Amino acid sequence: MPIRLSFFLLLSLLLAPVVHALTAEEARGIAIGETEARVEALGKALATADDKTAAFLQALSEDAVKFAGDKVFVMKDDKAFDPVTGAALELPGDAEDVINNNMMRGEIEAAQAGLKLFSKDLKQRREGIKGLQGQSDESRLPMIEKALAAETDPQLKAQLELIRSAVLLSSSDKAKRLAAAAALAQSGQTSTKTLLIERLKEESDPEVKAALSATLRTVEGALAWGDKLGAAFSGISLGSILLLVALGLAITYGLMGVINMAHGELMMIGAYATYVVQGVFQKWLPGAFDWYLLAAVPVAFLASALMGAVLERSVIRFLYGRPLETLLATWGISLMLMQLVRTVFGAQNVGVENPSWMSGGWQVMGNLSLPYNRLIIIGFAAAVLLGVALLISRTRLGLFVRGVTQNRPIAACMGVNTARIDTYAFALGSGIAGLAGCALSQIGNVGPDLGQGYIVDSFMVVVLGGVGQLAGTVYAALGLGVLNKFLEGWAGAVLAKIAVLVFIIIFIQKRPQGIFAMKGRSAEA
Repeated sequence: MPIRLSFFLLLSLLLAPVVHALTAEEARGIAIGETEARVEALGKALATADDKTAAFLQALSEDAVKFAGDKVFVMKDDKAFDPVTGAALELPGDAEDVINNNMMRGEIEAAQAGLKLFSKDLKQRREGIKGLQGQSDESRLPMIEKALAAETDPQLKAQLELIRSAVLLSSSDKAKRLAAAAALAQSGQTSTKTLLIERLKEESDPEVKAALSATLRTVEGALAWGDKLGAAFSGISLGSILLLVALGLAITYGLMGVINMAHGELMMIGAYATYVVQGVFQKWLPGAFDWYLLAAVPVAFLASALMGAVLERSVIRFLYGRPLETLLATWGISLMLMQLVRTVFGAQNVGVENPSWMSGGWQVMGNLSLPYNRLIIIGFAAAVLLGVALLISRTRLGLFVRGVTQNRPIAACMGVNTARIDTYAFALGSGIAGLAGCALSQIGNVGPDLGQGYIVDSFMVVVLGGVGQLAGTVYAALGLGVLNKFLEGWAGAVLAKIAVLVFIIIFIQKRPQGIFAMKGRSAEA
């Protein structure tokens, strides 16, 4: 009785004009006393609710309300405030916490969702609708129908209609249940599937039962498509990350023949450079924090490129033409770089925050949401790929790199400073690894072992695509990413990794040159 009463009182919020704000009496009634009396007081307060009422309900939901005698206090940062005036108060020594049982918490959550349904802020209304999804209590119907009549956004209106249909599945009217079952066929929500399964167990009418079964099959079909598209998107997202990591390696290994086992650590440097730039913006430019990533991209590139240039001039330049020795040397360098980072930043992972414009996602289907940070990383990988392709094929530096790669003695005879070009090329590959680290910092924590999880995969991408072939790198990265994600859904993460590795071994056995073989005299050398 009290639960249903509160929702009908909530309906009065929609019909009655606001004549006053939250009062001390209302705050006492909501916070102190038996649950039934508190629920009734909550319903009455909602009839004239304002921002202070909403703030008080939020404090109640967070267990941040105390009382002493007939006085109520809202706690914030260990300080007490009046819930009506907001004035600071002295908290008595005998103050007790307000305890909310499950029934009261449900009423508070429903009241908060109901208040949000009629907010002028679109985001607030969206949150209110999300709070009502999966509900089947018919007492909520008046509030939902009133919100449906007032809603102007087509997308939110459609979501409210689905919530209304879910509630009507419990109606005693057979015609309403049939209409609700037909309307829910448009839903692709997992909660709708659960609700339909529960209703099928309780439904006794054969006609309604058949309609519910047909709707369930339709919803399951939509969910299956959502799962497939989600796996494809996850594969493309993983492929874009592998592409970013492997692009730099395609230059240092594919074009220069250096087996750089420190490539992952160069990527780690780019990630930590992003972390440092974030800290600078948080401390010195907090108002421009949303744009710190635009500054972090060139910083990550330059930090990794500078480290790569130092490594090439001090170690790598003496090991050209000796791939096994470059492998051993760069493996030792990778251990040194990891220890250096542990010394400077500590052994624990550090967090890098997403800017607000990278937070959230695009809801495509009921069970398919595309995160903005993943979408932006896919676009970033495409931009980096385009930049590298243009640099290698259209610029003077790219011409020199290709010339030195194909025939170093002839390039030297033509006046090309081959030692300088080697440094530039290695720095470029290292800088691209830094860009990969910057991107990876937006989807996970940054730690000293960050690069270890990608070095093997990036080598597999380069070898599978064809040594020195950018197009092959693209095909291999995206192909392995999508294949890996689909196999994960079928066989699990560990078996998927094993299956991908077996596939690559078999492929390389049959086609050692990779997807795209080198052509011309360089391939014969």
